[in-house]
Amino acid sequence: MPERRQVKAMRRAMNKRGITWYLVPTSDDHGSEYVDGFFKTRAWLTGFTGSAGTALVGPAGTWLWTDGRYFVQAEEELRGRAVTLMKMREEGVPTIEDFLAQYLYDNDVLGFDGRLLSCREAEGYVAAAKRAGAAVVMDADLASEAWEDRPAMSKNPAWFMTAEEAGESREKRLARLRIAMREEGATVHLIPSLDDIAWLFLMRGSDVRCNPVVLSYAAVEEKKAYLFVQDGVVSAEDAAALAADGVTLRPYAEFYDYIAALPRSARVWYDPARANAGMVTRLKKGMGFVTKASPIQLWKACKNHVEMDRIRLAHEKDGAAMVKFLCWLQDNKGKIPMTELSLAEKLDSLRSEQEGFLDLSFGTISAYGPNAAMPHYCATPEKFSEVKRKGFYLVDSGAQYREGTTDITRTVAMGRLTKEEKLHYTLVLKGHIGLATARFPQGVRGLTLDAFARRPLWDMGLDYNHGTGHGVGYVLNVHEGPNNIRWMLAPGGESAQILEGMLTSNEPGYYEPGSHGIRTENLVLCVKDEKTAYGQFLRFETVTLCPIDLTPVLPELLTQEEKDWLNAYHARVREVLSPRLTEHERAWLKKATKAI
Repeated sequence: MPERRQVKAMRRAMNKRGITWYLVPTSDDHGSEYVDGFFKTRAWLTGFTGSAGTALVGPAGTWLWTDGRYFVQAEEELRGRAVTLMKMREEGVPTIEDFLAQYLYDNDVLGFDGRLLSCREAEGYVAAAKRAGAAVVMDADLASEAWEDRPAMSKNPAWFMTAEEAGESREKRLARLRIAMREEGATVHLIPSLDDIAWLFLMRGSDVRCNPVVLSYAAVEEKKAYLFVQDGVVSAEDAAALAADGVTLRPYAEFYDYIAALPRSARVWYDPARANAGMVTRLKKGMGFVTKASPIQLWKACKNHVEMDRIRLAHEKDGAAMVKFLCWLQDNKGKIPMTELSLAEKLDSLRSEQEGFLDLSFGTISAYGPNAAMPHYCATPEKFSEVKRKGFYLVDSGAQYREGTTDITRTVAMGRLTKEEKLHYTLVLKGHIGLATARFPQGVRGLTLDAFARRPLWDMGLDYNHGTGHGVGYVLNVHEGPNNIRWMLAPGGESAQILEGMLTSNEPGYYEPGSHGIRTENLVLCVKDEKTAYGQFLRFETVTLCPIDLTPVLPELLTQEEKDWLNAYHARVREVLSPRLTEHERAWLKKATKAI
């Protein structure tokens, strides 16, 4: 099987640097999950377009590691290409570190661009190379040489939220951070993460598709703060407002020079899980360090009451767009040609008509039949399916509004269903309701809550190969930590407490390869419940507003409590959304939300 020309170009660049093994992660200099086109080296190299994965080019082969969300997609995209798929956490599949330790030899050299790996990740790879006796080159930016038609780095204008929209001023957020720094004895706080920077400075942008962030770095000192951005990104008016709050703008490319120039007397705070290895290697020996997560992550995750109210409004708008789409879908199925692409375009256009719409929050996943068995399937102009009047159609989508970020999945019966499809759909719904109705004492982590959603499937010996919930930002990234709901944690991963104000997805699913996929997703806000002798209890408020298709439901499998929740939820959907709909759409919604 011949190698891709991209792999050959990379191998030539490796040979010039004397590198025998080269790692290519899916990241940018900021540790982002989704990246600007400039940073999509792994996709360019291998042809695999999923949002997670790491490629390894060796002397006689190329390997790609990715997780369970992308196994089917990766198999299809790598077919006919000289790239070996390594299915992470599957039996018999080594981790990248174990693979390197096994196959590197004494005279080998492992290379990577340290800016694309957190220092914690880099440490693991360096340790594996040392176990094998191999050398390591950490500053190997080979993409700049091998990728001839590499796109330019995005450079879009930034915009800033008002204190009224954020529920807090930039000045107050900087003051909070400095208090935390003093408590840790830190004199400098380095911030490479785009979403953390966006939250701290009330700054938003569009440098990464669907993520309203600006390519930037930040450094906060005891009396000064520096925001490193590309020239011309921040307007003169906004620059003046930043200066009034003690924030100095500096060129994006100067961040690493700033780090190198820090005095040896500085005590630097950085997060080993987020700071890239290129940053850390520029710090002087003998400095003092605080190596722990930034408090910004938790502050950002726990939305204040202004943010929570605006998030509810965003979901009203989004719910109206979804109802308009589902009504149109039912009116027109079997009457006009439908494809996965045409349905995604229709839904995207309806969202764009909503007041305050900024962008999608991720590329719409529009999947019919067997394609829905791939949780992160992506239809393309080259490969898509016609949507027919049978089986399931799954749409996972969301938007960025001026008031908040949305993410919703609905699975819709397009026609005749099998008994198995109805059973799987009902089990997923039971799991969704189980988590939506959970009450738990403060301190409980997502690791514990995951079983609420999986039990109906587990009782039948079934499961799904992805997390049940991820955190969601406020006009920010659709995937935001630290909150998540999952029992299977990555090595070294943590399960955060689920706290008041956290916005998290509730999305159990089931996937039958070659047949169908089912997922029901709402976003839930963690809010206070009663306080008892055992402490403060919490619960979830479902903020997503959209009917759940009742056609596939097997009512006899639902308990009375589950029916009560579903009926109450649909009554609220009908009450809140009806004023935003046409008379025809209200009539459809009334039928779609009938009590069972």
